[in-house]
Amino acid sequence: MLRVAGARLLDDRDRADVCAVLESDPVAACMVAARVEVAGLDPWRLGGELWGVGSRFDGLCFSGANLVPLRGERAALRSFADRARRYGRTCSSLVGRAELVMPLWDDLAGHWAPAREVRADQPLMALAGAPAVTADPYVRAVRPDELDRYLPAAVAMFTEEVGIDPRAGDGGVGYRSRVAELVAAGRAFARFEGGEVVFKAEIGALSRQVGQIQGVWVHPSLRGQGLGTAGTAAVVERLAALGRVSSLYVNGFNRVARSAYDRIGFTQVGSFATILF
Repeated sequence: MLRVAGARLLDDRDRADVCAVLESDPVAACMVAARVEVAGLDPWRLGGELWGVGSRFDGLCFSGANLVPLRGERAALRSFADRARRYGRTCSSLVGRAELVMPLWDDLAGHWAPAREVRADQPLMALAGAPAVTADPYVRAVRPDELDRYLPAAVAMFTEEVGIDPRAGDGGVGYRSRVAELVAAGRAFARFEGGEVVFKAEIGALSRQVGQIQGVWVHPSLRGQGLGTAGTAAVVERLAALGRVSSLYVNGFNRVARSAYDRIGFTQVGSFATILF
């Protein structure tokens, strides 16, 4: 039987080879690639560790606030599980391509506390170029002085999507800081009416090739009127102007959102899975 050496911690000496792996799967790897392009592989600057298996990185995994398997056959995934078990669970979710996440979770489930939720079917979608529908002209980048007006919508979105209040534990200090970073970077977008957010979305990760859209939300009283479709199209336009492919992943059971993304012009390029803790 072929045996694979254990996963090792990578550093900046491995950066060129790691970037080549990430660039080979730019849509699925966007979250990690965006970090590596800015911070390199130093764990302190990266906000996590990159683990590799094999001299040609037949296996690659990011371990930080999220555990993200990026490449690997079954033996490599077992090596990542072994390393993750030794250090204990420090991530809030396990997320990535379903064909990597689900077998990795099989190896971890008996050792970590039970998952709060398993989302095994999340179509990964991408769109290169302009949207196929008219973008909402009133959706724009949120200004830093609008953070307090934007934040309640961000909290509402997170609570609906993830099932917990992001302000729990520290009173919202950490979540406010993360949202403020997106606003300051020009990657939070909204339509305001009467000073209130009626649509919002963010570019959660921005690599050299891809922008990953996240946090799409429409005010409950205005749903079903096309604001989500036109608003998301406005963010796609912004990414197209930057020369980036737009990407996102959506819960398979969310037929309304999937239909909207189809109308915009997104096509499914893979399947993600997320294990929430």
